[in-house]
Amino acid sequence: MSIATYLFLAIASGFAGFIDAIAGGGGLIQLPALLIGLPQKPIGLILGTNKVPAILGTSSSAIAYFRKVRPELHAVLFMAGPAMAGSALGAHLASHFPSHTFRPIIIALLIMVAIYTWKRPHLGVEENLRFSARGRNLLLALIGLLIGFYDGIFGPGTGTFLVFSLVGIIGYAFLKASATAKLVNISTNFAALVTFQISGHIWWRLGLVMAAANITGSILGARLAIRGGSTLVRKVFLFVVAILILKLGYDWLHQ
Repeated sequence: MSIATYLFLAIASGFAGFIDAIAGGGGLIQLPALLIGLPQKPIGLILGTNKVPAILGTSSSAIAYFRKVRPELHAVLFMAGPAMAGSALGAHLASHFPSHTFRPIIIALLIMVAIYTWKRPHLGVEENLRFSARGRNLLLALIGLLIGFYDGIFGPGTGTFLVFSLVGIIGYAFLKASATAKLVNISTNFAALVTFQISGHIWWRLGLVMAAANITGSILGARLAIRGGSTLVRKVFLFVVAILILKLGYDWLHQ
């Protein structure tokens, strides 16, 4: 692979880490960049390699958050296990289901997420927990399972869906939701990474090069999010959702 392609993928991964650290959606940038840079490679190898910078970058932003914002470890506890199981299952099935089959469903969900968030300007500005403790725990486990499966089988927007679920369904503030989502996302990435490694679908040299750039972007993004608080995270979240809708819609119409 040429140096120019390495450079292109590293820059894309760095920007992906920056955006993902604030509101999720880094896969919107990183995965298409891999598809462009490696047009002849099998989809399994691309998805597997994508998980290397994803997990290392997400881990870096999680550490940056943890120093300033306390994630909801209770939520992580109930989400991480189901999320890992769902992600492993999704990664196992990824090569059997073309990604375009998911696009119409994901686009519809993202449009509903955008409208819901846009029409509630105070959503996620302050914490407003819903449901009983037991009900929250069951919902957290179910959310983890479903989004974990999505991350393993498709991927783009996983962090965004995690953030929205924690804000819109459970009632956390955007900043805490973003910090918590990072820890859950680490578990889904880890499960998918192990599954792809077992099947030999990871290009480690490229993945580690992209990871170095992603880590840098992730740390910068997390610091900016902490400084801007929930208001900034909400704005970036809406921006990421809008771009996700446009990108997936374009891909769907031109498949």
